[in-house]
Amino acid sequence: MENLSLAEPGAAVSVWALFWQAGWIVKLVMLGLLAASVWTWAIIIDKIIAYRRMQSALNRFEQVFWSGQSLEELYRTLADRKTTGMGSIFVAAMREWKKSFEKGAKSPLALQTRIDKAMDLALTREMEGLEGRLGFLATVGSAAPFIGLFGTVVGIMTSFQAIAGSKSTNLAVVAPGIAEALLATAIGLLAAIPAVMAYNKLSSDASKLALRMEGFADEFSAILSRQIDEKVAAKA
Repeated sequence: MENLSLAEPGAAVSVWALFWQAGWIVKLVMLGLLAASVWTWAIIIDKIIAYRRMQSALNRFEQVFWSGQSLEELYRTLADRKTTGMGSIFVAAMREWKKSFEKGAKSPLALQTRIDKAMDLALTREMEGLEGRLGFLATVGSAAPFIGLFGTVVGIMTSFQAIAGSKSTNLAVVAPGIAEALLATAIGLLAAIPAVMAYNKLSSDASKLALRMEGFADEFSAILSRQIDEKVAAKA
């Protein structure tokens, strides 16, 4: 355990002063929690922007898709572009559709299954992008308070060792050392609270976007199923 003395009575009790007066273990805990907090806010801001962009992309695609434009024309427009959301699902399904008919698909059921699988894979990739790094927020939200508490325990133990060495329990002597230790818990909560709140909100938003894309995939699957039936009937 660190062999440090307490801060002098009447010493500065600003956050910055408390940090510099803390032992090296407590400092490492504080710095780690501050780094986690900064990275947490970076993820939060990035996800908010990404979800807004995805929402706008879904709205634009739905507007174009239901405008009456032919599927072939829409596919030619999107095939060579970098698509996201519903556009990515649409392109994956149409690509499988065209490949199958170019090779002379004989089984309508097998074709429908392949199209559904292609859309499921595209949806999975989109969800991986939306949910990426949310696990870090959950980890920070659950672990940061305990990491801060660890720093507090170490700091308090060091303070009691210094109290024993000075043989004084005067509050003016004890208070600065305890304040240094409790600062680690405060920083842990500072990192954990936004992480928990953001994780819950962003997870909910990601689920809503996923439901929209799943709904489109189901509707588009039904549209292609009808077209497959029409082609089979025409050949018959």
